[in-house]
Amino acid sequence: MEKYEELLLALRKVIRATDLHSKQLHKLTGLTAPQLLILREVAAAPTGITASAVAQNITLSPATVSNVIDRLEQRELLHRERSTQDRRRVVLSLTARGVERMKAAPRPLQDNFINKFQALADWEQSQLLSSMQRIAAMMDAERLDAAEVLEVGTYEQQQFSQND
Repeated sequence: MEKYEELLLALRKVIRATDLHSKQLHKLTGLTAPQLLILREVAAAPTGITASAVAQNITLSPATVSNVIDRLEQRELLHRERSTQDRRRVVLSLTARGVERMKAAPRPLQDNFINKFQALADWEQSQLLSSMQRIAAMMDAERLDAAEVLEVGTYEQQQFSQND
């Protein structure tokens, strides 16, 4: 097998593992990975957080985060509230239903990855990072909107789960 074939096979395995975890997450919680990530960000801010701060923290575009927040609000998992100090500021917080959903949610796939990655020597971490950045560049993927949560699937699957 050629080296490029081995590399592509390894990439497909990563995509498959991510896809399987995403499906398991949706089956167990009814949430997509981005929805769970946003709920985690909101839960981590006990006094509330703005949508723009969430977008910045999870490195997704504000428009994407806003759309996901709309769906989470419709499902009564979080709510928006205007700040009493600054009426221009809208703060997000979890509803009781959102808190319960978070308690039942499994750990994200990347938690296991992070633990294993951080156990590597610094030089090996740097080598892996550099290699993945190079692969992303070779795939013209540097400017794609991406979050730290690993999720894949077809466009139709993502649109279907986002509309739930």
